[in-house]
Amino acid sequence: MAQINLLPWREERRQELKKQFLVSLVLVLALGVGLILLADRIVNGQIDYQKARNQHLTENIKVLDKQVAEIRELQKRRNQLLDRMRVIQELQGNRPIIVRVLDQLVRTVPDGVFYTNLTTKGKTISISGIAESNNRVSSLMRRLDASDWLANPNLDKVNSAPKFGDQATTFNLTVKLQLPKTGDEAAEG
Repeated sequence: MAQINLLPWREERRQELKKQFLVSLVLVLALGVGLILLADRIVNGQIDYQKARNQHLTENIKVLDKQVAEIRELQKRRNQLLDRMRVIQELQGNRPIIVRVLDQLVRTVPDGVFYTNLTTKGKTISISGIAESNNRVSSLMRRLDASDWLANPNLDKVNSAPKFGDQATTFNLTVKLQLPKTGDEAAEG
C-alpha cells in the first residue's frame, strides 16, 4: 500500500479556506460599512429635506403671521370706525331729543323756581336750583313727572336758603330721561 501524506494538502486547503473566509469577512464588513454609510446618507438626506420643508413652513408662517397682524389691525380700525359712526349716528339721532328735553325742562319750571346747575349722566339729569318755597319744589316735581320726556323725579336734598327769602330753599333732584311712546309702542304696551 502506498502511503500518501495528505497533511500538506489539508494544510493548504485550510489556508485557502481561511483566506476565503477572511476575504468574505472583509467583503461583508465592507458591504456592511457601505450599507451603513448609504443608510446614513439616506437618513441625512431625509433630515435635510425635512429641515428645508420646516424652514419653508417657518418662513411662510412668518409671512402669514404678518398678514394676520395686518388683518387684526384692519379689523380693529374697522371696529373703531364703526363705533365712531354709531356715536355720530346716535348724536345725530339724539339731536332733536336734546332740544325736546331742554324744552320740557323749561316748560315744567313753575314760577318762583330757578335752576342753578343742570348736569346729565347717561339718561339721568341732575338739577340743582333755588325755590321760593317747598310748595314750588313739589310743583316742579309734579310737572316733571307729568312730562312725556321726563320720569321718576327724585328729590335728593332740600336746604333752607334765608339769603334768598324767608321760605326760600335750595334743592337737588334727579330725573330720568324717557322717550315718549309712539302710537305703535303705546298700542303694544
